[in-house]
Amino acid sequence: MKAQTFLPEDYRPAEDEPFMNERQLEYFRRKLIAWKQELLEQSAETLEGLQDSARNVPDLADRASEETDRSLELRTRDRQRKLVSKIDSALRRIETGEYGYCEMTGEAISLKRLDARPIATMTLEAQERHERRERVHRDD
Repeated sequence: MKAQTFLPEDYRPAEDEPFMNERQLEYFRRKLIAWKQELLEQSAETLEGLQDSARNVPDLADRASEETDRSLELRTRDRQRKLVSKIDSALRRIETGEYGYCEMTGEAISLKRLDARPIATMTLEAQERHERRERVHRDD
């Protein structure tokens, strides 16, 4: 295991430092781990909520409302699970040195984009091209 990189409390990645240096990688690693932890805690709360609501509700309207709530909770949980998987993938890219680079073009993804969406795998331009192509194929 490698030594922990010192990171000041107020550190923010800057364009004028080497791209994906140790401090930037550590910043994004910590950001991803904190986000994952938050999602796992929310997921545990969701699971508790689902278990609590699994009681038999005799009133039809109440039961329908409860089913809608359960369905929404399950969709939220599924979205969280997919997000955790993307976070794990980003953490692996940090370990392999691929983090911060577009998987389509190999170009650096802007720090601003990574700060807003640390699981990004493409530059904004590549992402937009990808979405346009997807839309065209979906319309066929």
